Amino acid sequence: MPSSIANEGYEYQSNITSRNIPSCSTVVPSDVDAVDKSASQLELLSQSLAPVAISRRTGWKVKGSVLSLNTHNRIRNIVEALNIKPNPLKPMIPLSIGDPTIFGNLKAADETMKAVLRAVESGKFNGYAHTQGHEASRVAVAKYSSHQRIDGVINPNDVVLCSGCSSALEYCILALAEGGQNVLVPRPGFCLYHTLTEGLGIEVRYYDLLPEQQWRADLEQLESLIDENTAALLINNPSNPCGSVFDKGHLLQLVDICERHYLPIIADEIYEHFVFPGSRHVAVSSLAREVPVLSCGGLTKRFLVPGWRMGWIIVHDQHKRLGSALTGLKNMCGRILGSNTIIQGALPDILSKTPQSYFDGVIGVLYSNAQLAYKLLNKVPGLNPIMPSGAMYMMIGIRIECFPDFKDDTHFVQELVNKQSVFCLPGSCFEYSGYVRIVLTVPATMIEEACIRITEFCETYYKKDTQAHIKHILLDDKNV
Repeated sequence: MPSSIANEGYEYQSNITSRNIPSCSTVVPSDVDAVDKSASQLELLSQSLAPVAISRRTGWKVKGSVLSLNTHNRIRNIVEALNIKPNPLKPMIPLSIGDPTIFGNLKAADETMKAVLRAVESGKFNGYAHTQGHEASRVAVAKYSSHQRIDGVINPNDVVLCSGCSSALEYCILALAEGGQNVLVPRPGFCLYHTLTEGLGIEVRYYDLLPEQQWRADLEQLESLIDENTAALLINNPSNPCGSVFDKGHLLQLVDICERHYLPIIADEIYEHFVFPGSRHVAVSSLAREVPVLSCGGLTKRFLVPGWRMGWIIVHDQHKRLGSALTGLKNMCGRILGSNTIIQGALPDILSKTPQSYFDGVIGVLYSNAQLAYKLLNKVPGLNPIMPSGAMYMMIGIRIECFPDFKDDTHFVQELVNKQSVFCLPGSCFEYSGYVRIVLTVPATMIEEACIRITEFCETYYKKDTQAHIKHILLDDKNV
C-alpha cells in the first residue's frame, strides 16, 4: 500500500465480507468428519468478524530510526564545530586527511591498474559473486595472508570479502556483539569503532594506550574493564592515529588476557604492511593458539586504492569456539550481496604481481616524512612529537598549559588554521585530548613547510612562566 495513501486517513477493510463468503456447505467437503467441519466453519466466521484496521494518521510524520540518529562521526562533528578562516596569504596545508592518494605524490602501482583493466575487459566479473566473494579471489587472499597463521595455511572458506576494511570491522562487531554488551577499543583510537557501535546500543569501553611506552596498552586498566557483557577486544596494530607497532611480547600479554577471560579478538590490521625500518609487524592470530581472532585487512592503504572499497575478514578459529557467531558473520555478507566484483576479479593479479620494490618505495616516503617531521617538531617548545613505527600518522603532544591563549587541543588546531593555514586533527577526535595528529603522506616539501609554520605559531604563543599556567586555568574556568 503506498505510503501516501496510508498517511491520508485511508481505511483498510478486509476483502472478505458477508457478500463474498461462500456458504459453509460449498466450502467444506462433504466427506470430512464433524470436527473438521466445525473447525472450518469457525475459521470462516472468524474471518468475517475480523476487526477493521483503521489508520489514524492525519499528516506526514516520518522519523529517523534510532540507529541512524545515534550514528555519529566524531571527526566530522568536531571539525564542523571549529570556527575556521584560513589565512588568505598562505596556501592551505591539510595534514588531516587520511587518504594517501589525495596529493597525487603516492599512486597505485601499474600492475594494480592493469589487473583491474584485465578484469573489466574479460567481461567475467559483471555479475554477482558468492556473498563471501569469488572463490579465486578468496584463494588469493588466503595465500597473501598466510603469514597470519603459524602453519602458513588458510582455508579460502575462512576468508570473507567485504566493501572495504570499514565494512569488515562492522561485520565483526555485529557478529559478536549486540545491545547491552560492550567492546573494548583503544584510546587514542580510530573513531569509526564508536560510530559502528553506538547506534546499536553496544557500549564502547576504552583501554588506554601509553605515549611514554610507545603507545603500548595499559594492561591493568584494560583488564579492569572486562565483565560478563564484554563481547570482544579490538586491537588496532599498527595504530591509527598513533603509528605504533606492538612487539611480539606485548601482543602475547594481550592474548593472555583474552585467553583467561574467554574473549575473542577483532584485529584491525589494515596497516600490517606499513611498518618502518627497525620494527616488525606480528599478526596476533599467529600467537593466539586458544583465542579466536577475526583479522580485518584490505587493499585500501598498502595498495593506495581506498576508493575501490576492497577489504576482507580472515577467520582464525582452529578450536571452533566462535559457535553461532561464525554463522552470523557469514549471514552478514547477505546484507549487500558481496563486494565489488570487478576488483574481486583483479585481486589474484593485484596481490601476486605488484612488486616488492613498489611497496618499499611507499614505505620509504612515509618513513622519510616521519623522520623529517620529528626532527623539526622535536625542537619546538611546548610540543612533544612521538616518532611512529608504522602506519602513516604521527601524534604530537601539546603542553597546553604553555599556550594560555588556547583552552584545549581543538582551540589550538582552530587557531593554527586561522593563523598559519595548517590543518591537523585534534586528539579529541580520537578520545585523547592534548594531542594533534598529522598525516605523513603529503609531499616532503609540504611536510617541511607545515612544520616551519607550526614552529612559528608555537613560538608566537608559547609562554613558559607560571603566569601562563594561571592564565590557562582561568580560561578553563571561564569555559566550564
